[in-house]
Amino acid sequence: MAASRARRLWLDVHLYVGLVLGGLFALLGLTGSVLVFYLGVDEALNPVLQVSRPVIEAPSPDVVLSRVQALYPEHDGPWRIEMPLATNDALRVRYYNPPETAGRGFAPLMLSLDPDSLQVTSGRLWGDYAVTWLYDLHYTLLLGSAGKTAVGIAGLLLLISLLSGLYLWWPSRARLGAALKPVLRRGAVRKTYDLHVLSGVYGFVVLAVLALTGSVLALPDEARSVVESFSPLRPSFRAPAGLLEEGATPIPLAEAVRIAQARFPGAELRWIETPGRAGKPISVRFHQAAEPGRRFPRSQVWVHPASGDILAVRDPLENSGGDTFMDWMHPLHNGEVFGLAGRLLACLGGLLPVLAFVTGWLRWRHKVRARKASARSLARAPSIT
Repeated sequence: MAASRARRLWLDVHLYVGLVLGGLFALLGLTGSVLVFYLGVDEALNPVLQVSRPVIEAPSPDVVLSRVQALYPEHDGPWRIEMPLATNDALRVRYYNPPETAGRGFAPLMLSLDPDSLQVTSGRLWGDYAVTWLYDLHYTLLLGSAGKTAVGIAGLLLLISLLSGLYLWWPSRARLGAALKPVLRRGAVRKTYDLHVLSGVYGFVVLAVLALTGSVLALPDEARSVVESFSPLRPSFRAPAGLLEEGATPIPLAEAVRIAQARFPGAELRWIETPGRAGKPISVRFHQAAEPGRRFPRSQVWVHPASGDILAVRDPLENSGGDTFMDWMHPLHNGEVFGLAGRLLACLGGLLPVLAFVTGWLRWRHKVRARKASARSLARAPSIT
């Protein structure tokens, strides 16, 4: 009886979570599938972003900064200069707090430049073009911080739905081999059931990873609190401002990179954040070969913009277990950690909630119709006296 009650409980959980939130899971999955390749999608939608010819050596960050400052002299805050990922990639630069998007939360000015000519090929505001609008939809449901929290909770509920489905499906040891065979039986009802079950079983690991990592990324403070109860986490470096005297000129960015590179010799330079008028530290980020994410790596050096002194260093190779767990969340979520194969797997995983939602809804409708038909049959049956 206890087992029967437990099964009934998990069946209700699986059913109602799927019916109520299945559409949201499908939306998050579809948008996530596109965003796995969002740089490529953006270039496909905007061919002007594509580089005219391969560039062997990226331009000096000081030359890039001079170029964008000449184009936007009123933007005197920090700029972030991102090095191209490949020889045929654009140089990407962003300005975090443009006056045009004041009050919109995260909405930086996004520039792309041809790394050979430094010709600006696009100047757009985050959220005003397709892939960034899609990113905001995926990450916040276009509802700001409240939507971000909702997405994080939805990821946890998806994980519960997956676990409940696995519990309900789990066959005896004797039937496990047969239950795992990718065979769709004949008939609409059986085929729908098989599609629902097999998509969940075969996609369980990928979907569980996507759900967990998505929740952690959407609820970072809550996740850190949980992780910290198991493993210490490195405190975030609070970069001070006002490190430059009024009218003082910061050291060249190339000099800051040279100083920072000495801390990570042989590492790949990924991006530089300038001090701006407020005189913040120059932040230089590198990718070390052992790191899971290349575009947003965690090897970072903060350099004093006037003296060139190193203010702080973050080396992920010296991480605690908790720090490593947190660092893996983003590259696991988009599949980057496993290269192209991982991205394809994450993209495919994002499509599975759509299939699960459609087949689950059809399966529920089949059961409703079957119960109604059974009730009608009982009502028509002659009574025996």
